[in-house]
Amino acid sequence: MSSGKLDTSGVFQTVTLETESARLALTGDVVRVHKNGIELQTPKPLTVWREMSVDLQPPNGGRKLRCTGVVVTCHGNRHTGYLVSMVFLNLTKHSQEQLRLMADSRPA
Repeated sequence: MSSGKLDTSGVFQTVTLETESARLALTGDVVRVHKNGIELQTPKPLTVWREMSVDLQPPNGGRKLRCTGVVVTCHGNRHTGYLVSMVFLNLTKHSQEQLRLMADSRPA
C-alpha cells in the first residue's frame, strides 16, 4: 500500500471489523483508505494473515461497502495502539471503483 495521511475529513462515519470471535467499530478518523485495502489504528492487536470482513460506511448516505481482506501487518503496543494494514480480496469491479473514489476523496 502507498503511504497516506489519516482521514480527518470524515469520509467515513464508522468502520466495522468483524471476525468469527470479535467485532470492532472504529471511527473514520483512524482509517486510511487505499484502492486495494485500508490502514487503520486499533486499540487491540490483530493476527497477521487472518481473514476479516470490513464494513465501510460513507457519510454521504451511500451504501455500506463490505469487503473481505487479509491483515498483512500489525505494529504497535497496548499503550499507543496498533497500526494495521489490510489488503482486500476478490473485489468486484463496482467495489474497486467505490474504494478508488473513497481513496481519491480524502484530503491530501
